[in-house]
Amino acid sequence: MSEIHNVKLEILRPGPAHNQLLSPLTPYLVLCGADGPVTVRLPFEQRQLLIRLERLRYYTEGTPVPAGQREAELRELGETIGQMFGQVPGLLAELGSVQAAKGKFVHLRLSLSGFELALLPFEAAIAPAGFPGSGSPLFLQSKTPITLTREVRRGRPLPVEWNRPPRILFIFASPGGLAVVPAERHLVALRRAIDPWIKIKNSEEARLAEVKNILTVLPEATLEQIRQACMDTEYTHVHILAHGAPYDHAGDQQYGLALCDSTNPAEVDVVDGERLAIALTTDRALDCAARHRPTVLSLATCDSGNVRSVLTPGGSIAHELHAAGIPWVFASQFPLWMRSSTIFTEVLYKRLLKGADPRCVLHEVRQRLRTSCPETHDWASIVTYATVPWDFENQVSDFREKQTRGRIETKFARIDDLLKIGEFEGQDEKTVTGEMDGLCASIREELQAWREEPEAQSSDRELAERLGVSAASEKRIGIAYEQIAGKEKEKLEAYQKCCLLYRQAMVAEPSNNWVITQYLSMLAVLMRAEKVGMTELAKKHGHWWSTARQISHWRLLNAVGSERAWACGTLAELEMLGALYGGEQYSAEEAKKEIIRCCNEILETCGPKEFPVQSTMRQFRRYVDIWKQNEWDDFARAALAALGDSNVSPQKERP
Repeated sequence: MSEIHNVKLEILRPGPAHNQLLSPLTPYLVLCGADGPVTVRLPFEQRQLLIRLERLRYYTEGTPVPAGQREAELRELGETIGQMFGQVPGLLAELGSVQAAKGKFVHLRLSLSGFELALLPFEAAIAPAGFPGSGSPLFLQSKTPITLTREVRRGRPLPVEWNRPPRILFIFASPGGLAVVPAERHLVALRRAIDPWIKIKNSEEARLAEVKNILTVLPEATLEQIRQACMDTEYTHVHILAHGAPYDHAGDQQYGLALCDSTNPAEVDVVDGERLAIALTTDRALDCAARHRPTVLSLATCDSGNVRSVLTPGGSIAHELHAAGIPWVFASQFPLWMRSSTIFTEVLYKRLLKGADPRCVLHEVRQRLRTSCPETHDWASIVTYATVPWDFENQVSDFREKQTRGRIETKFARIDDLLKIGEFEGQDEKTVTGEMDGLCASIREELQAWREEPEAQSSDRELAERLGVSAASEKRIGIAYEQIAGKEKEKLEAYQKCCLLYRQAMVAEPSNNWVITQYLSMLAVLMRAEKVGMTELAKKHGHWWSTARQISHWRLLNAVGSERAWACGTLAELEMLGALYGGEQYSAEEAKKEIIRCCNEILETCGPKEFPVQSTMRQFRRYVDIWKQNEWDDFARAALAALGDSNVSPQKERP
């Protein structure tokens, strides 16, 4: 992912946000970067702009707007907005510095103080002279990719928690004789987006249950049903597919959302942004200290980003939802074509759930709509209100890593199921092993792409982490092939790759004692698999064992909590491996005592069901059940007994 450069552009005027009309006489104060404020005037009268915007609605009073006229209007408005951007020296300077540093992506954050400014289709801006892609749409050009989001001015930053397990609520409605919305196509798009994290099951019922753990559907929804759903479950993403509809409020017209009426579902309930925000952010309990809010809200709805009137308080639906505390709101300023709404949903959720940065995803959405729907200007219609905290890049990176690991874990879960006797029923062994080979190849492709990401290449520690995870995955593949007859070649290949990856991780981060330990472990396992003598291990690799053991003791001095449990687990495994790497000064009796002490300390630090205990137990169980070898069998059994494994058989006497 490209490095993202944030640029904030504030357009201010005195007075309240509402009840101000556009006029060439109104001065606006524009702030950008370190430069001083600039005064600009917009060459629009309110009535004139509304007439011009009406031509971008495809139909005027039931009459189609000629495509040529609509396209010319969009171009002219875009050029005017681009000229306004060109009057801000600070913006030009910021973009110039980014152009000099190739490979950067620009996030332009637009903060507006007046509702009348929200009427302008900033997303359609044409790049003026001196800007990247001069003469072309500023937010489509790829020379220096720029994405635009809007935001509400706040007194304090809005908290954003991006790295949460995804839980999606899909809401759709087409009540009162309105045209049927393409709910099935949106559902297919969402279903495909979550598919990499859905456990593969043989029965449809079991698979549907897995889908429901991530995706909930509210068909022909009412506002009360939405409120109840959000009160019962914390959703991270909410996707709404419905028609936009005008409604009267305080003698003025605004745009709302056409949902089913709570008392009569056949009737239309036009819901404004304020009511919808209350339903989506409802308290989950009476003693709730703070309201739960979805992180992302996507509105596949006509005019959900359209202000319509600036006379009364309250902006567009998207503005109201963002003001209510929803960090990311995707909407449409103009009518949104059904085909475009499906493409929008497909690209948005597929990329977001993979862990892509939403700012980059927004740029992709615009480009995809421009190429796939050339007869529309939906690419310019998409409006996004966003909050980006100071640590947003780290949050996105952590989420992307978690999602990558989740995809891999889903495939390993299927491999584990295939190795169970029950999963072979009704399938021949060739079919099952063929599926397993495909899963292993897919896991390797995922891991290779993950290791090649720029974040890994720019940090030795991050690279070592990803190499270590890749090596552990190869180890699991080798263990799986151990359990299938006739797969000696595949098993050996996996163990060899595992050793190579652990070795590369050691080079990337030599002080990582866990990586060194796993390298020594798999080196011994590989020699066992290749039926090669282990007598030379101490001479060739004993110094690595001594180094890892010393680092483990140092780290144990200040480690607390789960970190201490992991350190004890690593030290216990090293003491066991000392039987191969320790040399003449190694004492089997002292090592066994140290292993038992470390395992007891793990149990004292963590509960028996906690992950560090279960993971350590699983590793020692491999030495007993899969990598059977006299040199470590007694030590591994002692560790399992100390960890409380009831399945371990009595310890054997060492020969």
